[in-house]
Amino acid sequence: MAEGGEEDLPRDAKIVKTLLKSMGVDDFEPRVVHQFLELWYRYVVDVLSDAQVYSEHAGKAAIDSDDIKLAIQSKVNFSFSQPPPREVLLELARNRNKIPLPKSIAGPGVSLPPEQDTLINPNYQLAIAKKQISQSEETEEDEESADPNPAPTQNPSVSHEKADVPQGTPQRVSFPLGAKRPR
Repeated sequence: MAEGGEEDLPRDAKIVKTLLKSMGVDDFEPRVVHQFLELWYRYVVDVLSDAQVYSEHAGKAAIDSDDIKLAIQSKVNFSFSQPPPREVLLELARNRNKIPLPKSIAGPGVSLPPEQDTLINPNYQLAIAKKQISQSEETEEDEESADPNPAPTQNPSVSHEKADVPQGTPQRVSFPLGAKRPR
């Protein structure tokens, strides 16, 4: 609680402190009092402005207690809702509990959806750019094509892959991070 200086506080702040003490709140920050005062003032201004509107609508010269009661009641109706009576809740519970739960097909434990259907499944796409052929490599290829008896390549599938993918086009690869590697 705030130390000293209670005689310097406005009357409303002293009332808020007294209310907090009466509710058993002995230790609080000083700004709590200011927050309650702000809430209190805002509520009073809203109620009084609504009461003024009701009074003007009724053609009265001044606000009276009926206008204030009506404004408070309209605030309560729009701000707070009363829970249904206990009997209504018990009847609803009885009707709901008449329907049995479906039998569990899965074994014990929590059944979870497959990993591909979860939102937390890690999935990344990487753009792998193909290596650009430089001028020196192009000239080497031209010289090799001029050779009538080229040496057979060790891996013929490599030359087929180069023909399928246009030069300079990035390839996209997708894979889940948690997946197991094939062996």
